[in-house]
Amino acid sequence: MNLTLRIWRQRSADDKGAMVTYRVEDVSPEMSFLEMLDVLNEDLILRGEEPVAFDHDCREGICGACGMVINGQAHGPERTTTCQLHMRHFKDGDTIDVEPWRAAAFPVVKDLVVDRSAFDRVIQAGGYITAPTGSAPDAHATAVPKEAADYAFEHAECIGCGACVAACPNGSAMLFTSAKVNHLNALPQGAPEREGRVLDMVSAMDEEGFGGCTNVGACTSACPKGIPLQSIADMNREFLRASTRRRR
Repeated sequence: MNLTLRIWRQRSADDKGAMVTYRVEDVSPEMSFLEMLDVLNEDLILRGEEPVAFDHDCREGICGACGMVINGQAHGPERTTTCQLHMRHFKDGDTIDVEPWRAAAFPVVKDLVVDRSAFDRVIQAGGYITAPTGSAPDAHATAVPKEAADYAFEHAECIGCGACVAACPNGSAMLFTSAKVNHLNALPQGAPEREGRVLDMVSAMDEEGFGGCTNVGACTSACPKGIPLQSIADMNREFLRASTRRRR
């Protein structure tokens, strides 16, 4: 496959940045999207040019590090992480636009790399439990109903990649925040911080400059782990409950 790539290049956070066109030849359909970018970077290095900077780590779809907008879609045309997107989903001669996440709370660091530390600060606001754990407890030492365990596990699958924010027209982080809130609030170990957790994490999310949710649903469509839209409604219910109890 021979492809034309139009990639966002930006030297630093203070630089203006622009789309730059590159040609990549002899791309195997079995390559991942990141492997294709590796081929481009090898060619750029041999030509004495600056390689394209992009985030990556495990390349197995579980760390959430990789993230870019491909042809206007977060992570590209498939509902998966960028590292698990394969070039067989494109055609010979295609022109592919590659951009970083676009959100006020995710400032560009360089090229396709954005600063997602806002997510870390949201988690720090309430993504913990104060129950002493000590050594590993015996299995089933704390009884958890299967429904609650399944619900918590579904939300624990969130890898914090930021696709939900990038896909949302408002740049909202409601799906991410709701996944983290609901994961711990569903379990007995998270019960002592249940009310403070949702209030603190939603407050931290707002302070970071993420947009508001208008129930467009683009977030869950882009989420590689399939966090459901119902998660946001459940967090809103938790928030109203905690707000009412605090006022009392």
